[in-house]
Amino acid sequence: MSESATDIDRPHEPTQSPPTAVPPEPGARTRGPWLVAAATAATLLLLAGRYGYHRDELYFLLAGRHLDWGYVDQGPLVPALARLLDTIAPGNLVVLRTPSALLAGGAVLLVAAIARELGAGRGAQVFAAVLAGLSGIVLASGHLLSTTTVDLLVWLVAAWCAVRLLRTGDSRWALGIGLALGVGMLSKLLPALLAVGLVAGVLIAGPRRLLRDRWVLAAAGITVLLAAPNLIWQAANGFPQLGVAASISDGDSSYSGRLDAFTLQFVIISPYAVPIWIAGLVALLRRPQWRAYRAVGWAWMVVVGIVLIAGGKGYYDAPLLLVLTAAGAVVTVAWASRGSLWWRRGLLVLGVVPFLLPNVVLLLPVLPADRLPGFVVDVNYDAGETIGWPEFADSLATVHRALPQDERSRAVILTGNYGEAGAVARYGPARGLPRAYSGHNSMVDFGRPPADADVVIAVGWAGPARLNEWFESCTQAGWVDQRVEVENDENGGPIFVCRGLRRPWAQIWDTEVRHTG
Repeated sequence: MSESATDIDRPHEPTQSPPTAVPPEPGARTRGPWLVAAATAATLLLLAGRYGYHRDELYFLLAGRHLDWGYVDQGPLVPALARLLDTIAPGNLVVLRTPSALLAGGAVLLVAAIARELGAGRGAQVFAAVLAGLSGIVLASGHLLSTTTVDLLVWLVAAWCAVRLLRTGDSRWALGIGLALGVGMLSKLLPALLAVGLVAGVLIAGPRRLLRDRWVLAAAGITVLLAAPNLIWQAANGFPQLGVAASISDGDSSYSGRLDAFTLQFVIISPYAVPIWIAGLVALLRRPQWRAYRAVGWAWMVVVGIVLIAGGKGYYDAPLLLVLTAAGAVVTVAWASRGSLWWRRGLLVLGVVPFLLPNVVLLLPVLPADRLPGFVVDVNYDAGETIGWPEFADSLATVHRALPQDERSRAVILTGNYGEAGAVARYGPARGLPRAYSGHNSMVDFGRPPADADVVIAVGWAGPARLNEWFESCTQAGWVDQRVEVENDENGGPIFVCRGLRRPWAQIWDTEVRHTG
């Protein structure tokens, strides 16, 4: 990108008077971050086919068969992408996860680009890229097809545009923010949280004239226009995402709960990076040369405050933590370049091995699935949810084959969550399994069992108490055996056979079977 006078960096309509301290010019361009980004994406692609589908990926594939402008827990973007990728290469896990690996590489580049905007030289840009490439949020979200990967890139694009706007005074960069947020809200409504944080940051730290700027108002219009299909669907259906958010706030999800959300702030990038992003936050709020960027520091404080108060998931603000890390990389490299160089630089380099590289082992499928240590799942819940789905379907098939012939022909499967239903859809046909139904999130809208389906194989239920409200009898007929010792939500769970509906499906489906979380 050229730095000529015709470049968009040249102020078009300044929205503020020149600051008392002029921000430093961007650092020199370097290829180092591109190499780090390429290495990150290549590593993710090489490991994409190990283990298996995540429960959310199985759900996305099912949702992609029922395309809509919105769902109970997400927008249309990721299910549509899952359908496209599965159409191109049916059942190919590497193809399904390729966009996530590429988006993760893009996130690495954006973190380095933000550092460059703050004045980082070549070394600090590479350092920022390494911190991002080995961060927990980039590796975890880059390994799976997920809404989190989309959120990560969307927030970083918006943050990069915000930093450029604040540095140059050219409010046309707000259009980039609006475009990013609008596209992001087709995945989830979370980018609205970033918008709240940025607006609050400008209100607190200025320049407040931005909130009346015509380009900023146009950007807000772009966001609303792009998000309109999902927003309209949510409004027409009573904003079910708010119900899911309430369930998350109650702790009914992984990585949720106020204590977990607070703790995750110190590990989601890496414990190694904590003093670095704290230094970045302090510099954004106090460094005179960075006075123009104070709104960004305040944006993170507002966002993380909302997440903690509302009981959201602790990784919601992780993209802004990466922005703070980019700022901290500038500060840290400058610190390492002063005084006695050898021990300071040695401290930075030696810290990478014990504090950053373990992220690769904990968050990516490096170790054999059949010998996965328990501490890996304790740290990374999602690892356990990518193991054993074909064997899960085998366990159901064993119970199904044991049914009398007349019951087998009219039996259906009722699962406790969307991942289990997605696993039956993916692996069931080859095993002769009937269709699976679930009341979990948008699964409830994908269809209910036929009226005459009075024999049900139920899985994903802790016990028969709830099932006995719907059926005349429920007996345990087997266990889920994934043939590996891994702790997840399915392994070792009971499988019930239930007979005789107490009330028709039409009466209980939307009112009792439906549940969110």
